[in-house]
Amino acid sequence: MNLKTTFENNLYTAYPLFRETSLTKRRFKQDAVNDLIDKRRKNPAYEIKQVGESFEERPIQYIKTGNGPRKILLWTQMHGDEATATMACFDILNFLEGKNDSFDEARKLILSETTLYFVPMLNPDGAHRFQRRNAQNIDINRDALHLQAPESRILKTLQQTLQPEFGFNLHDKNPRYSVGNTSKLATISFLATAYDQERNVNTVREKAIQVIAGMNRMLQNYIPNQVGRWNEDYEPRAFGDNIQKWGTTLILIESGGYVGDPEKQYIRKLNFMSILSGLYAIAENSFINEGRETYYALPENSRYIYDLLIKNVTVTQDGQTFQTDLGIDRIEVNDEDATNFFYHSKIEEYGDLSIFFGSEEFDATGYTLEKGKTLPVSYQEINELDKLDPWALLKEGYTFIKMEPDASTSGISATELPLQILRNKPEPVSPPTFEDTATFILTKNGEVKFAVVNGFVYDLSAEKPVFYNGIVE
Repeated sequence: MNLKTTFENNLYTAYPLFRETSLTKRRFKQDAVNDLIDKRRKNPAYEIKQVGESFEERPIQYIKTGNGPRKILLWTQMHGDEATATMACFDILNFLEGKNDSFDEARKLILSETTLYFVPMLNPDGAHRFQRRNAQNIDINRDALHLQAPESRILKTLQQTLQPEFGFNLHDKNPRYSVGNTSKLATISFLATAYDQERNVNTVREKAIQVIAGMNRMLQNYIPNQVGRWNEDYEPRAFGDNIQKWGTTLILIESGGYVGDPEKQYIRKLNFMSILSGLYAIAENSFINEGRETYYALPENSRYIYDLLIKNVTVTQDGQTFQTDLGIDRIEVNDEDATNFFYHSKIEEYGDLSIFFGSEEFDATGYTLEKGKTLPVSYQEINELDKLDPWALLKEGYTFIKMEPDASTSGISATELPLQILRNKPEPVSPPTFEDTATFILTKNGEVKFAVVNGFVYDLSAEKPVFYNGIVE
């Protein structure tokens, strides 16, 4: 086992020692990042510099560490709702600050051979709203040419003035992407961005391919067959493609989905390991021994996975009976201050889904999909529902509760009840279909066996669960 492999294996087990404990969820504001930067200001290992301001005049800073000849620029949250790597970068800084342990030689190598520039939140205005775009509603990653956003101008200026040899462009992606046309979620995806329409490989891009090959080999030990390759098509407006063209070897990392990890804390750990693995390979120049085969063998991302796939359910419509499949996705919706979220689940596809998969699957052969009943009482206040026994209602086939319309509220919100609350939405007159909210019952021989409320399945013969995902519409 070589030194790099030993280093990577040790990272996996030692990670809790370096995990930044102040960041535990993806939705955090720039204040949390600024606090972590400020506590390092007096540390001589760092140079901290404000490099500009966002559209709403929030400061954008970099953290510089190391004194080696190879400059590396790493930036996160160019899309404000893509925070996994931001957390991982502070884990990495904690690692680099460590001492008197088995990683001392690795730290010395990285810090003596590279100079690292971390921009831990390029789009603080978007992060404040936990949205992809900036406050101008511009997608920064499609603004490398016109530079209409101040955040875009900051990134280009950094690349042009620092002239880093390597860049790490750190993102999140839709957590439902699959590895090719398989049932495996693409937990991490890589891309050595193209710099021209022909997707040629010059020496600059070749180095990205080689570094990715090593990071992939390490990840396969922990998420086998869950590493993908992002689409290689050239995007002339994108920063990754242009930075590669401008002479910086650009490595794109996309954090996807992992079952049971809604806050991406395990994926954060994988980012920590991947980036450090890449930095180590650059520092010791071992990436030059990698070929292209591993990179091009990675399957491209596809969309073959739904959050919930219901197969072979019987539906009656207009007097006709047929079988169909339902692909249901649980879409995250920010709460009012974008510090938490709830799910709004919709039927995203309807029909023959035999080539698709679900992170959760339910074979509904022999079951009939029916509209749940609506309780024939209308309530004024949400707290009036506290007296209800929702589990008993579900067993009787009730999935909907009516409330008096409230003109002061709009949109959707969450409820801890396993029910769909109809406040400003009319009572449905038929079972749900394509693009409807995924609330219905499954019956067999006229008996209610399962309830699906807002895309979550409740087995009515089982013990009452402790966690619900209802919705108010």
